[in-house]
Amino acid sequence: MNSPDAPSDAPRTSRFRRHLPSLLAAGLAAVLLGTLGNATAVARTGHPAPVDCPARLADTATCYSGQDADGAYYTIAVPTRWNGSLVVHAHGGPDLGDASDPSRSADDLARWAVMVDEGYAWVGSSYRRGGYGTRMAAADTENARRLFVSEFGKPGRTYVHGQSWGGDVAAKVAETYGSRPGAYDGALLTSGVLGGGSRGYDYRVDLRVVYQYYCHNHPRPSEPQYPLWQGLRAGSTMTSEGLRARLQECTGFASGPAERTASQQRNLDDILAVTRIPERTLESHLRFATFTFRDIVTNRLGGRNPFGNRGVRYTGSHDDTALNAGVERFTADPTAHRDLSYDSDLTGKVPFPVLTLHAIGDPTAFVEHEAAYRATLRGAGRERNLVQTFTTETEHSALSDSEYATSLAALDTWVRSGRTPSARSVAASCGVFDRSYGGGCFYDDGFRPAPYASLVRPRPGGLVWPAMTAAQEKAWSRIDGVGIAP
Repeated sequence: MNSPDAPSDAPRTSRFRRHLPSLLAAGLAAVLLGTLGNATAVARTGHPAPVDCPARLADTATCYSGQDADGAYYTIAVPTRWNGSLVVHAHGGPDLGDASDPSRSADDLARWAVMVDEGYAWVGSSYRRGGYGTRMAAADTENARRLFVSEFGKPGRTYVHGQSWGGDVAAKVAETYGSRPGAYDGALLTSGVLGGGSRGYDYRVDLRVVYQYYCHNHPRPSEPQYPLWQGLRAGSTMTSEGLRARLQECTGFASGPAERTASQQRNLDDILAVTRIPERTLESHLRFATFTFRDIVTNRLGGRNPFGNRGVRYTGSHDDTALNAGVERFTADPTAHRDLSYDSDLTGKVPFPVLTLHAIGDPTAFVEHEAAYRATLRGAGRERNLVQTFTTETEHSALSDSEYATSLAALDTWVRSGRTPSARSVAASCGVFDRSYGGGCFYDDGFRPAPYASLVRPRPGGLVWPAMTAAQEKAWSRIDGVGIAP
């Protein structure tokens, strides 16, 4: 949706806002109340329709849903006791599919209901389609903010929040739209994939080739062959279940150690040691390196290869010499690498406070992504805008509600007061919120992540951050068709 920040239909919006308090107080009228399905039909008129809130918010908020002009479904929640500020949410993934998933933003609202509990209005987009496209997702996130403003008025403060790949999306929102007056006041990035696309998936590139070296079943010798940077050949009908069966066949990863053959155990040990991927997320990383790589290469880059591993030396196996001699090697197509970088890499030019929260033991978006992000902002001269916090948790998908509430409050206080918090002061404030949510406070305020290259083997030029400078972004933006199409 391309509506301006200010309402374009002032009389209608004024009437809506004037009657909003009574709607919030009285609840939804039966004639307006609808499911997500019938809300979609109403949303085609351009206005959000009332829907049931998640159970947790049923008595404390009013919820709406709709579909914007670009086809992206969205969900909105407004607390009965609204503090006047807004959280704009960017979801992770990316989910794969041709169309927007109407349930995604509703599910995310339920997952981060703590933000509404804390008095913030909330809006999240499901994005206009599945598949990779960071700038597309950022545009849809910005559209969701504008739609909220057009319906409910300009919030007192607006914060963009992103989780996982959504952290990259939210950071892209901050860089792309953050300088617009009154758009955003700060960013909260949690469990973020902050190394960007051109470097952030190198360890999955390594997994793809190392796995095939040991397992020889993805593809099998009897099947059509294809370069591994494709992830999966375009016409393949392999499913996630089929991939899981091949992984089990080669490594016995789903079986106990006593049930694995000696060959399976050695394959598993070598793959884990070389790639440094945790055993419990081996399957999910291989799925990404299969199905999402296919989406990036085949669907988004027209079959061009954005990945490379030429010159990388793999270590940690029982025979590194044989591994390095036999593993598949390839070099990125410069235009494909450029387009992926333009789409998803970060320049570090954020104009306002950014607070991050990351579990030290995150098995999916490794905590070293935070080191890459700090180096990115340092390279752009914006490190003063960044405060990073870390917890001893070992999860990626969701951290403690107490910590989410703490993070949002710390960011809000920073924005309002102009006083930069420290990791220690953020951690010290968590106990207040934990008395309400009981999720626990697991901060380690002395932790500093190791450099990104300490975990992910760098490619040529991969030690300098940002991966895409502001000057490169500006120059590339003038190239017709650059990046990934929406």
